[in-house]
Amino acid sequence: MATGQESWEFGGHWRLSESISPCPLGCLQRKSSFPLKKKILLDSHSEDVDFNWDEYLEESGSSAAPHTSFKHVETSLQSSFQPGMKLEVGNKHNSDTYWVATIITTCGQLLLLRYCGYEDDRRADFWCDVMTADLHPVGWCTQNNKALMPPDAIQEKYTDWTEFLIHDLTGSRTAPANLLEGPLRGKNPIDLITVDSLIELQDSQNPFQYWIVSVLENVGGRLRLRFVGLEETESYDQWLFYLDYRLRPVGWCQENKYRLDPPAEIYPLKTMSEWQAALDKAVIEAAKFPLPMEVFKDHADLRNHLLTVGMKLEVVDTGDTCRICPATVSKVFNNHFVQVTIDDLRPEASPASMLCHADSLGIMPVQWSLKNGVHLSPPKGYSGQDFDWADYQKRCGAEAAPQFCFRNVSFSRGFMKNMKLEAVNPKNPAEICVASISTVKGRLMWLHFEGLQAPGPDYIVDVESMDIFPVGWCEANGYELLAPPKAVCKKRRIAVVQPEKHTCFFPAGTINGRYSCPALFINHRCFSGPHLNKGRLAELPQSVGPGKCVLVLKEVLSLVINSAYKPGSVLRELQLVEDPRWNFQEETLKAKYRGKTYRATVKIVRTSDQVLDFCRRVCAKLECCPNLFSPVPVTEACPENCSVHTKTKYTYYYGKRRKVMKPSPGENSSRSLQSRASQPARCKKRRKPILVQKKRRSSLMDRGPAGSAEESDEEEAEGLDDETGSEETSPELHDDQADLPSAGLPLAKGSSTMKLRSSTDLDHVAHAKRGSRARKALSMVRAEGEKRAPLKQVREAKQEPEGKLILESNPLEWTVNDVVRFIRLTDCAPLAKIFQEQDIDGQALLLLTLPTVQECMDLKLGPAIKLCHQIERVKLAFYTQYAK
Repeated sequence: MATGQESWEFGGHWRLSESISPCPLGCLQRKSSFPLKKKILLDSHSEDVDFNWDEYLEESGSSAAPHTSFKHVETSLQSSFQPGMKLEVGNKHNSDTYWVATIITTCGQLLLLRYCGYEDDRRADFWCDVMTADLHPVGWCTQNNKALMPPDAIQEKYTDWTEFLIHDLTGSRTAPANLLEGPLRGKNPIDLITVDSLIELQDSQNPFQYWIVSVLENVGGRLRLRFVGLEETESYDQWLFYLDYRLRPVGWCQENKYRLDPPAEIYPLKTMSEWQAALDKAVIEAAKFPLPMEVFKDHADLRNHLLTVGMKLEVVDTGDTCRICPATVSKVFNNHFVQVTIDDLRPEASPASMLCHADSLGIMPVQWSLKNGVHLSPPKGYSGQDFDWADYQKRCGAEAAPQFCFRNVSFSRGFMKNMKLEAVNPKNPAEICVASISTVKGRLMWLHFEGLQAPGPDYIVDVESMDIFPVGWCEANGYELLAPPKAVCKKRRIAVVQPEKHTCFFPAGTINGRYSCPALFINHRCFSGPHLNKGRLAELPQSVGPGKCVLVLKEVLSLVINSAYKPGSVLRELQLVEDPRWNFQEETLKAKYRGKTYRATVKIVRTSDQVLDFCRRVCAKLECCPNLFSPVPVTEACPENCSVHTKTKYTYYYGKRRKVMKPSPGENSSRSLQSRASQPARCKKRRKPILVQKKRRSSLMDRGPAGSAEESDEEEAEGLDDETGSEETSPELHDDQADLPSAGLPLAKGSSTMKLRSSTDLDHVAHAKRGSRARKALSMVRAEGEKRAPLKQVREAKQEPEGKLILESNPLEWTVNDVVRFIRLTDCAPLAKIFQEQDIDGQALLLLTLPTVQECMDLKLGPAIKLCHQIERVKLAFYTQYAK
């Protein structure tokens, strides 16, 4: 689908193409949004669990197959309207008249149009919404006595506009009337296929025989079909993608003089009269509710084959897709279809046959396996030890099918080893599983299905198979995905996910007593300090261990890091905990924050006699109570009397503008917590505002100090990148990354802010309390930043559904800074730095689409979808307010 992306310049700057007007809504189709979280089923007896593609990809060290590799999915997301189509549209400056326009490009339900007569002049191109604009098929004005009049700007260009229209419309395509009005208006092809739609399905063995099937389900274009006459029998249901060449509209057989007969395997189930009655009924129903022809507009035309009877080739066995076998062309039906039979040399054999055409999946020339280092299974009954094609052909007296009979056998479409995707289970087409690419050889790839309970061999599929889908496809279409049981089990062992399990044990095995660590208790009631979130600490297990010292301490540190306001800061502090007298071991720990994963090497003691000292050193470094995690449980009063200190701190943070108490310069940092509490405090340096609009977790009862969460993203990232290794991960904020103290919003004096009005009623009675808090905080923000802001602060209450965005200024006039400020006020705030680095202004923002965001910003699918959602809101508001 043309979107003008080819005119962009990459290398730090994004520029608006002069050839195409910016799309006000973007080309993010409804089903192109593939979220990465999915409710999956392990088996019929297991409960639902959350499967997260992003986490799984990171844990497995793999990547998702590019969504552009799935040609059939990309096609299914395209609009029913095609560039070059003609239609009649109302004149902008004369509402009583119409003129013919040409579709330049499509973008979801939006069309970029150019009035006929402008030729190559793009200046008057305009966008319109097919759902609301005054659009009609060519000929509508004549039928309804409406005036056709060219726009004023070009009226003098031709003297005879009637002659011009006749010449311009000759041989052109008109936009289908049913897509411009009625219930099908503006729908994509896959949305035109509804439940109970009727289609003709080609027989799997006879290309001249069809039977009508009814659509039971439409899952993103993947259709569950049932033969008419077998309405109560699901044993013969089939799953096919709507682009499959075997599917035809009802009436196609009659036009081409083919037979309508039930398949041989189901024919004995009914009498001839019953089959005829079912057929007659289906034909009548199909005539009443015909399937729009636009459904079949993307079906590929079959090219003529050059195969003859007796030619040899290699095929993937359709009955056992784990092996490649020698086969023979056993019958030629016509220029399009042949019958290929898998060789079987046994006397009593009944060899399997398949219907093929020139571009059939899984057929390769002779010697393909040898050239690609793939095992070729010899024919059943073959007497030799090693199969040799030359010897076999000589024995059979057959020739090999020439290379030119096959399509490009080396085209891999970008699939690579270890990439992940979602694939149909060959043994049960109703199931879609998590799959990993084991090997790619030319057009074939070997898939390991990780969602199956019984591990099996790798299955072979063609790179253009319509039974494979990108990660997140099932979730986007509301279909169950079978996920790897191991990934789920690992998830369940983490106490943070399952907080009811309050103890984490390690297998004791035969641990030497010197290296055995007692159970370490996480005493979350103790003072948590400025770095750790008290609410998250309360969700951790009560104890970890006993077990090997390194394992227990590593698990405790990992839990503590992930309980921090800024995990990266805590990881950096832990790097500094060391003592030359320790018997230590270096371990790599991870911290996730703001879309990055930071790794650092931390020294961990190995012997039990040093555990207590190690724990106290870590607590001192984190400025928390020395008993926060310790071999001694704190059930009531802490020996350090930190409860009084905690209460004092809480009052100071939340009751007095959230200042952070710090010791005066030169004071001994090792002073006890109680003595340090009495020292004079200094105001912590104010930071840039961080406005987080993420829903808070209700389970968090207490928050840590607000001041510790106010550091700017830029300073944090720079400091961490210098001292720790980092790698890009999903910028999507999880709850543990987005939580900030709910008492208020940190403010920065003089900071520039932006205002986008929401049509959502902030004064709604049901949200009175929440609305008052939001208004109070936003009034403070406006007081500080209204002077410098070309756009004003977001004024949106966090309500469902999300309110319509109303812009105070035209996004086409936004500067890079304006765009950055807008992104920072959304749930995609961590990505604002990318917009700054790439110099993305308002015009470039309006051109962003899901593929370009993924490719040029190097984002994973989940964060890219979230970002495109925000961009779509801006585009829709732009179109509504400024593109008229």
